[in-house]
Amino acid sequence: MSEHISLQQVTLRFAALTVLQEIDLSLEKGEFVVLLGPSGCGKSTILNLLAGFTQPQQGRVLCGGEPVRRPHPSRGMIFQQPNLFPWLSVLENVTFGPRLRKHNRAEVESRAREWLKRVGLAGFENHAPWQLSGGMKQRVALARAWLPGPEVLLLDEPFGALDAQTRMMMQELLREAWLATETTLLFVTHDVEEALFLADRILVMSARPGRIVDEIRLPFGRQRNIETLASEPHYSDIKRHVLQRVRHEAKRHLTPFTEEE
Repeated sequence: MSEHISLQQVTLRFAALTVLQEIDLSLEKGEFVVLLGPSGCGKSTILNLLAGFTQPQQGRVLCGGEPVRRPHPSRGMIFQQPNLFPWLSVLENVTFGPRLRKHNRAEVESRAREWLKRVGLAGFENHAPWQLSGGMKQRVALARAWLPGPEVLLLDEPFGALDAQTRMMMQELLREAWLATETTLLFVTHDVEEALFLADRILVMSARPGRIVDEIRLPFGRQRNIETLASEPHYSDIKRHVLQRVRHEAKRHLTPFTEEE
């Protein structure tokens, strides 16, 4: 595999606040990596850098070896809220981006219907967003993000607002779509069990200023069963290690004074 996206010695400050400090991070093509860490450690900021929404003060942000300077359709993003246009139908929401770029309408709609079928929404093409449940809206967002065929998909806690049962279903849908497309995925979450089910690798970030402080390569293979994963050898030990590491960083985040102070 070859390196697909990377941050090289990236430092980012907002006013006097250092959010990220000398971040080195890379993903191979087709890899699924999850970022874990305390609130405010810069996880979402890393996604914004890779999306091209933000530029660092120091270091380089690369995709396919080229500097990331602005948003591009090759890098999709999914947020915690689906952000659907309430005045558009499900199908119109999914095809909105490609239609702006004047793609062939019939071809785009055909592929959109395929994606809606893949995420279990066949027959809902003409529904309005207000007629859908929260999980269904997020499935629309998933289809919309994948329709243009992005090389990279950046996901910022996309299932955080869903109930537990819907969340599990969405995790399985996401894994199935990823395995079918081999898209490079960088996924932010606070949920350790979600990370253990989804990821090839887990990267743990420190309390602010954010740095990568631990890397865990998961040995479970890509064909995972969400119902039986907890019985896999080493699952309990890995989960305990990740929880301890994240909890340690969260405690540091709550400490009002550092040793240097």
